[in-house]
Amino acid sequence: MKKRITIAAVTLSMLMLLNSCGVMFGGSRYEGTIIANGHPNAQIYVDGQKMGNGQVTALFPRNKSLNVELKEDGCDAKKQTFNNAFRTGNFILSVFSFGILGIGVDLGTGAAYKPDHRNNPAVQKVTDKKYTFNVDYSDCKK
Repeated sequence: MKKRITIAAVTLSMLMLLNSCGVMFGGSRYEGTIIANGHPNAQIYVDGQKMGNGQVTALFPRNKSLNVELKEDGCDAKKQTFNNAFRTGNFILSVFSFGILGIGVDLGTGAAYKPDHRNNPAVQKVTDKKYTFNVDYSDCKK
């Protein structure tokens, strides 16, 4: 009986200590949808890797800026960087609920960041885990 209680206590402790507020309520990745406004044939590249045409949905790490490039025949390439922002609310909750270990987990996994939807109108927050990125490709007159 004592062994079962010890195992249950250790398991519960690990669940509490190895997570943090940011990881539990957003994770280290988010689902992003990139839309080439008005250009369904535009090729979409993220960090130099082709992701698709017109509209793409994929998982992206929270701790890195999103570097998007659009290419379409007969037009100049369009590059746009979507910066990330610090998730202050989740960070404060991690400090109060999980302490220094929670801070380390949030910073180490990247869960302490999110796309900067407040300062960039091209980024729309759908949920804490889903964002939409609208890339203006109006320079391409096709």
